[in-house]
Amino acid sequence: MTAWNFGDVWETVADMVPDSPAQTHGTRTVTWREFDHRADNVARWLLERGALHQDKVGLYLYNCPEYLEATFACFKASFVPINTNYRYADDELAYLWENADAVAVVFHGTFASRIEGIRSRVPTVVSWLWVDDGSGPCPDWATPYEQVAGAEGGGRVVTPWGRSPDDLFMLYTGGTTGMPKGVMWRQDDLYSLLNGGGWRRYPEDGGLDGVRASLAENPAGATVMPACPLMHGTGGFTAMDCLSGAGRVVTMANRTFDATALLDTVEREKVNALIIVGDAFAKPILAALEAEPGRWDLTSLIGMVSSGVMWSEETKQGLLRHHSSMLLIDAFSSSEALGMGSSVSAAGAAAKTAKFTLGPFVRVLADDGTEVKPGDGSIGVLALGGRIPLGYYKDDAKTAATFRTIDGNRYSIPGDYAEVQADGSIKLLGRGSACINTGGEKVYPEEVEEVIKTLPEVLDAAVVGLPSERFGEEIVAVVELRPGMGPLEPDAVIAHVKARLAGYKAPRRVRFVDSIGRSPSGKMDYARHRRETQEAYA
Repeated sequence: MTAWNFGDVWETVADMVPDSPAQTHGTRTVTWREFDHRADNVARWLLERGALHQDKVGLYLYNCPEYLEATFACFKASFVPINTNYRYADDELAYLWENADAVAVVFHGTFASRIEGIRSRVPTVVSWLWVDDGSGPCPDWATPYEQVAGAEGGGRVVTPWGRSPDDLFMLYTGGTTGMPKGVMWRQDDLYSLLNGGGWRRYPEDGGLDGVRASLAENPAGATVMPACPLMHGTGGFTAMDCLSGAGRVVTMANRTFDATALLDTVEREKVNALIIVGDAFAKPILAALEAEPGRWDLTSLIGMVSSGVMWSEETKQGLLRHHSSMLLIDAFSSSEALGMGSSVSAAGAAAKTAKFTLGPFVRVLADDGTEVKPGDGSIGVLALGGRIPLGYYKDDAKTAATFRTIDGNRYSIPGDYAEVQADGSIKLLGRGSACINTGGEKVYPEEVEEVIKTLPEVLDAAVVGLPSERFGEEIVAVVELRPGMGPLEPDAVIAHVKARLAGYKAPRRVRFVDSIGRSPSGKMDYARHRRETQEAYA
């Protein structure tokens, strides 16, 4: 049995490598000693404000050092950090903090006016920590974060309840429909999963003595740069894993994605691992490299990791032309299921889009619950066993639907459909919630989208189903062209899909838009595209 707690591990790292960098944000670098001290101060302030064991603390922040400091503070005092999507509107924010039972919120100053309008709707939140971002003065109902974190002295926080491997970590996920829901992880389970696939792997059952021995032998950690938001699992989990391995997390100060600034940062900070979310990040990076080949020294970059959405083979091949010695890792995971599959690309062998090697404890199940066998042509839903979440916070119905017991073992089944190839690998088809039923045939949008995006004129695409009297649903492609490219005829898009997939999977209509408008995590809002497309054709 293991008994991991992130607070214990990070404090051990701080003791072993106090002068090593823990975070770099723009021109600012925070050492592990400073990281540890500032987190203790924030934890102490929350305790003084009445926060209790496993109370929830909202993090309403762009990428910044304070995001991970406040997370560390929660781990130290056995509070639960609550990621907050900074694109949420009033109703979503109020629902999230009410649903989470949040007692405190750490927020960037730019969000003060929005919070002002909903404070009365979240009476459980009694403490507000304002992070100065130059957008205006601290409101009178909040306390300046720096005043708290930068205080002198104090020492390590000690609570009456201590820490436990059963302490919760919660990740709120919104998907494309419904209000956000909180995925509950035991810290021991989440830590063990991240440690098993991390840059530095401590002995699984070695405990803190194993951490100390590893750091005594090799104190240098990896430099990891999440280009995606820390508020989402891809960015947040990789940052947490990096810190557990005594590494440094590098974040960018600008709040809009800029591929040139990203590559400048990779070169300047000698980043070892760049974390992205699919082509929404990778294609602009490739375009910058193509526009100015040889401008950036990327020799420090060991790998690029993508998770959350499909990453096209063509983009991988293009990136490897500019830095042939790095690895491109496509990790197939979700908030509810970490480690379902992965693919690794290297120079001369870019892995095919949506094709993954199954991780341990993964099964592909047909509708009748039987296991899909390799190469039999059947489609099934992915089920992940082993260390999985406890369920959704305060939602027994959704928990029962997603986390099921099969043959005496508990599985997470978030709704991802796949085919099992003859070699045992899987071809990912997409989420069943977005599946289109046309003429009795099931069509998974992501499979069609990836084919459309292989057209040189196309930057991004969404595929949705509209009501059809004849077919039940009719497939429509929503397409964003590359700047300066085109025109592209709808018939050319349709013919391109028909040449590569079964005819029933081809769109019957094509709608061109200025921007697909993915979320900061790279995810597609199918509900919005379906609604807007239906309105356009009304």
